[in-house]
Amino acid sequence: MENKKSVGEGISSANAVLLGALAPGVNGPTWNTLKSTFVMLGLCLALMLGLAFSASDSSLILHVAFLVLITVTLFLLLSWFLAQTGLVSVEHQMREMDLVPNDCPEKSGKSK
Repeated sequence: MENKKSVGEGISSANAVLLGALAPGVNGPTWNTLKSTFVMLGLCLALMLGLAFSASDSSLILHVAFLVLITVTLFLLLSWFLAQTGLVSVEHQMREMDLVPNDCPEKSGKSK
């Protein structure tokens, strides 16, 4: 049990995000990175919307408002999906990709 904890603790957040991109499921560091990306995107779009209002260009305001709507919808759908499915641990993703040896191959049905 202690060996499994040391495997998960030895992985940096950057490696966990890269592992989350390749393995099935979403781990905690990957979700935190996605949330911070959406925050930065929201800040950029808010700045663009402010510039569009200062330019008084109605087509630009509609275009940026549509981008804001797409961003908010995507974030809400991702949050809902993860609330339904849940997050997986980094250790589970490593076992799925066979990056960590299994403790008991007899129990998992694998033969040597």
